Amino acid sequence: MPRQAGQPIAAPPAGARSLHRFANPGRFLRMTGRIMPWLWALALGVTGWGTAWALGFAPADWQQGETVRIMYVHVPMAWLAMGGYLGLGILSLMSLIWRHPLADLAARELSPVGAAVTALCLATGSLWGKPMWGTWWVWDARLTSVLVLFFLWLGHAALVRAFDESDRGARAGAILALVGLVNLPIVKFSVDWWNTLHQPASVTRLNAPGMHVDMLFPLLVCALGFSLLFGAVVLARTRAAVMERRIRGLETARARRADAAPVA
Repeated sequence: MPRQAGQPIAAPPAGARSLHRFANPGRFLRMTGRIMPWLWALALGVTGWGTAWALGFAPADWQQGETVRIMYVHVPMAWLAMGGYLGLGILSLMSLIWRHPLADLAARELSPVGAAVTALCLATGSLWGKPMWGTWWVWDARLTSVLVLFFLWLGHAALVRAFDESDRGARAGAILALVGLVNLPIVKFSVDWWNTLHQPASVTRLNAPGMHVDMLFPLLVCALGFSLLFGAVVLARTRAAVMERRIRGLETARARRADAAPVA
């Protein structure tokens, strides 16, 4: 029903108001400026600790030998590829429903990092698969669905930059990201739904992890460190994008004032 003259405008829901609090560029930059040094220090410290533990102190596997150490990079990259894409879907939903400008910027800066993480997942998987399976690549369900995920990341990164109007690119990229969410359960459950070379889940089983704690704990520390590093990189890219947009806005306003100034 259209709003009648004199009728007050309804306030947005509390959830939307709390989200739009962070849309203010100055508030976002001030808040993240305080967080970033601690986040970088924590990310580098935990990643270094996990990497040293995994490469220097974790035991070799009784079947796979030293090649199992690729797992400490491959598995966290796989988790980040899927978790990051879920985050992209949430940002896209925020963009389409609440028109949150910071969500558009964050999604734009997230997709290249997500594509790089997925590429590392595929590369380390190939390095691990060659000595174990005797081949660099097989077109099984898990590998194919992760490759599709990689193309979705690349497609989003290209689509949001393909339009002169950033809003149109953001909307198109958000729709693509939401459609691509269908691929996440396929990646996750492909080893259960189809007969693949990949082993079933070893860490996230509900009854008990199928991995000894001497290997499980360094894997979890590596996953935490890479996750913090992933978040730090995305946050730093988003801060840079916000600053770039503010500078562009100031330059545009200065140029308009110069054009509007009377000629002496």
